[in-house]
Amino acid sequence: MAEPKNFLGTIVHSQAANVLPMAAVGILVSAALVGGGIDMSRAYRVENRLQAACDAGVLAGRKNVSTNGFDSTAEAQADAYFETNFDEASQESHDTSFEATSPDNGKTINGVADTTLDSAVMRIFGFDQFDLAVNCSASMGVGNSDVVMILDTTGSMGNAADGSSVGYGETSRMQDLRAAMKNFYDTLSAATNGTNSRIRYGFVPYSQSINVGQLIYDENPGYLADTHDYQSRQAIFVTWVNPVVTEGSYYTDEWYAGNNNYGHSKYNSQSSCESNVPSDTDWEDYGSADTDTDTDINGDGQQVETDSIEQRQRRLDYYCSYSSGKWRPKYRIYYRDYIEYTETTSDPVYSNTPPGDFDHWEYKQVTYDTSTFKTFASVSTYTGHNGSSETSTWNGCIEERQTVSEPTFSFSTLLGITPSGADDLDIDTAPDLGNDATKWAPLWQNIAYNREDQYGNWTNVTVSDYGDDVSSVCPHQAQLLAEMTETEFDNYADSLSPSGNTYHDLGMIWGARLSSPDGIFADNVNADPPNGGEVSRHIIFMTDGEMCPKNTTLSAYGIEYHDRRVTDDGGSNCGGDEASRHSSRFLAVCAAAKAKGIRVWVIAFGTSLTSNLQTCASSSSSYTASSSSQLNSAFQEIANQVGELRLIQ
Repeated sequence: MAEPKNFLGTIVHSQAANVLPMAAVGILVSAALVGGGIDMSRAYRVENRLQAACDAGVLAGRKNVSTNGFDSTAEAQADAYFETNFDEASQESHDTSFEATSPDNGKTINGVADTTLDSAVMRIFGFDQFDLAVNCSASMGVGNSDVVMILDTTGSMGNAADGSSVGYGETSRMQDLRAAMKNFYDTLSAATNGTNSRIRYGFVPYSQSINVGQLIYDENPGYLADTHDYQSRQAIFVTWVNPVVTEGSYYTDEWYAGNNNYGHSKYNSQSSCESNVPSDTDWEDYGSADTDTDTDINGDGQQVETDSIEQRQRRLDYYCSYSSGKWRPKYRIYYRDYIEYTETTSDPVYSNTPPGDFDHWEYKQVTYDTSTFKTFASVSTYTGHNGSSETSTWNGCIEERQTVSEPTFSFSTLLGITPSGADDLDIDTAPDLGNDATKWAPLWQNIAYNREDQYGNWTNVTVSDYGDDVSSVCPHQAQLLAEMTETEFDNYADSLSPSGNTYHDLGMIWGARLSSPDGIFADNVNADPPNGGEVSRHIIFMTDGEMCPKNTTLSAYGIEYHDRRVTDDGGSNCGGDEASRHSSRFLAVCAAAKAKGIRVWVIAFGTSLTSNLQTCASSSSSYTASSSSQLNSAFQEIANQVGELRLIQ
């Protein structure tokens, strides 16, 4: 067969009007066009895949740079990621190579990749293969970043990722979170190694309260109230005064206690019998006397204390009884009691502190002095068994400051939080030192009680004779922004434990307060980095569940069933209007945080990414994770963006 170009030349120069050769020429031209398109499309696809694999390789290499620079471990990771992302067989290529190098000991990773793709159609026209080559480069240019992690540490975090109980060999959501946090730290630590960049971390573990008491106290003890109203119980003690003494004595009615034979003699006549029995005895003391003290309350509410001496007395009554033709002497036994008494009648004086005798409980709202308790010193209260003194020490969790029980809230840069009056949602304004309502108060579980009726049902009467203690939990202490060593960071992560109910608004309120450059912790937030550069601010909000406030537990809003700080009717458990109101508060504070230029990242772990969570997050900053690996990936993606891990070629 002739070479294609000679054949075509012959046809072109031929003067013969031959249709068949002209058709053949058209077929060859069409084949070249179609074949070229096919092979070029294949080459374009392979080159794109080669570029993507090259990018993945250098990103992985840069991510794994440690204090040893771009060492063999980092290089191996770069090679592994390249190979994972470029499969010769599926790409129909061969002789592929990839090389990653660093001109600056790991700050920048450069890559070169090439491969050969055999042509599928164009080889009949003399084009046997395509030699493809790409370049890539990655760098992580970390500046100064502040990262506040708001972490859901509620009870469900003790479950496995799918929500079930943790089985043998499985990990809990809390364990998965700890691992993801530590990897997050490692990523940013590697990125800042050898630089003068500053990375600081703050933490806000949350459930139904927030452990920020020590942070507030250290900032200004005056920000904590010296008195606060708690749903509690009050012991009522009584003392008796104005005693009136009355003395007297009396005999009880006598009673017959049976008869007995007198001796063993029997007589033929009644007179003989009666002449041989003794005279009846007078009343005589029988046995020793008993003493007794009895205390009662009379109809006028007075105490009547009776001290008595009771002496039993006995007498014998002799007689003759006829039976079986004979008379026999017998005697009857009679008893009575002689009682001498002293009655002391006293008027009552009631008090809620000793001295006095415990009388009863009043379950109600009680105003307590918190001036000592808020200092973390041990404090005694008469709330123990039967009004006994019990001691307690503050664990650091707080009750929020004054608020308003409105159904919806919003935020605007012009008006701030609306409606007004919700100091709990104000992330910037410091308390008025002259007004305890604007301050935070210690959450005091030891003295917290509900009110019930006599059947054990909750009731919102002002005072009840019945009640019971209520449950509460306190998460691990929050931390202000600070630079941390790996050991310090890991130890904090390992200190987290799951317990309590889900109050997203509490977590966001305090995460925003710890991040705000204009709030009570502004000195900490605005501390200049040594390099004098700008600081990017980030909040990472991680949760494994939807809003679940409970009205029958003690939270940062008190006992909602009684306090009604959020609702108008005492609310409900884990749903309904109460959850909706907390969600509205949550979104208002999310907006307030974002308005300060803080980027809010949201991770939904083992739960759906609700519209509220998506709304809370900044643009392109929300993730969902259903497994430990996905949770880790979410944290890593955030770390790469916080650390500005990027392709530069």
